[in-house]
Amino acid sequence: MAGPVSSTAAPSMAHNPGVRYGPALGLLASLFFMWGFITVINNTLLPHLRSVFDLSYTQTTLIESVWFIAYFFASIPSAKLIERVGYQKSMVIGLLIMAAGAAGMTLAASIPSYGVTLVMLFVIASGITLLQVAANPYVAVVGKPETASSRLNLVQAMNSAGTMLAPLFGAYLILGRSKGGTSQGDVVLTQAERLADAQSVILPYIIVAVILVVLAVIIARFPLPAMGNATSRHSKEERKKHSLWVHRNLVFGIPAIFIYLIAEIGVANLFVNFVSQPDIANLTHEQAGNYLSLLWGGMMVGRFAGSAIMQKFDAGHVLAAFSIGAFIVMLVTVFTTGPIAMWSLILVGLFHSIMFPTIFTLGIKGLGPLTEEGSGLLIMAIAGGALVVVQGKLADEFGLQWSFLLTAACELYILFYALWGSKVTHALPDQPVAE
Repeated sequence: MAGPVSSTAAPSMAHNPGVRYGPALGLLASLFFMWGFITVINNTLLPHLRSVFDLSYTQTTLIESVWFIAYFFASIPSAKLIERVGYQKSMVIGLLIMAAGAAGMTLAASIPSYGVTLVMLFVIASGITLLQVAANPYVAVVGKPETASSRLNLVQAMNSAGTMLAPLFGAYLILGRSKGGTSQGDVVLTQAERLADAQSVILPYIIVAVILVVLAVIIARFPLPAMGNATSRHSKEERKKHSLWVHRNLVFGIPAIFIYLIAEIGVANLFVNFVSQPDIANLTHEQAGNYLSLLWGGMMVGRFAGSAIMQKFDAGHVLAAFSIGAFIVMLVTVFTTGPIAMWSLILVGLFHSIMFPTIFTLGIKGLGPLTEEGSGLLIMAIAGGALVVVQGKLADEFGLQWSFLLTAACELYILFYALWGSKVTHALPDQPVAE
């Protein structure tokens, strides 16, 4: 199965000493910031919509499920569009799709409509999918080959910066300007209050839409260095000689990505509702949104620390240690109350930090000419975030706190993958790019 091009699948562009790559890299880093920012706005948007539409936890998490379903449906069309129009134009199109969805959110808020909200979030997520498929390989090849890893770490840090700042933005402009967001715990709103709260979403999404359009115009006019044939696909005949399914690290890596996303998105989406409970921290949704930024900040710190640690220690062993840490803090979250439960949930962000990039790297190791196809399957596995609705159902049936046992179970699979599933079998040599 042909999948979208991956950052790690793309061979490096021949470096041209006469070309300055810094400005292009800085501009591309802004894309990583924006999709991280917009994705995490959902974490403050969900408790807001729960109050506005009087949703169950199942209905609330369905919103995020729709978001991640877009990764499944949009990834392959995105790859085909890139083949047709190129990377730079695809980035522009992705930004404009996101802007259209953000503008549509103002319509959903004006009605207000739960159904229209779901559609517009799907549109935004589709634009982000296209942006990721286009920008990741470009960052990998723009500049000196020996510094590719450094560039990817830099833009991933910018992505984390976006996820850290988004809760503050959402808490101030969405939760802080709404009746539901400034009330203790869950509150039943009158019809007039629901309409007023729904309209508090309009200004933030207008701001986001304008920024996205401006960024699209800048990228369209920016002289990005040409990629040449740096991401040429290997011949179909060569790939047919090998099978993806004999590579244990990929076979178990696909569900590892899928399951990890259930854990990460479940924690982030239910964080505000959880810490707002009287027996946890008894905060308003606005105050809880501020604490959510610490969760994402921990992920940023963990990525820097993990990158340094993995220069001296085996990546699989580091992943195992982090998964054990995540499992322990999730048990603390489930079986304690008060500030201890809140801070243990915040701490899981630190342990989750390295999981996605490390699983991804281990999953494509030794695939050789099959790297591109394997990467595509791993990218599609991001759709696992859609199953956060399962945790929503568990929260409705057994209580929000008990639902985090699902997260703890996810950490155990990551531990299994780190210790056994990630071991490379039938390793293939990398293939040179045809000149």
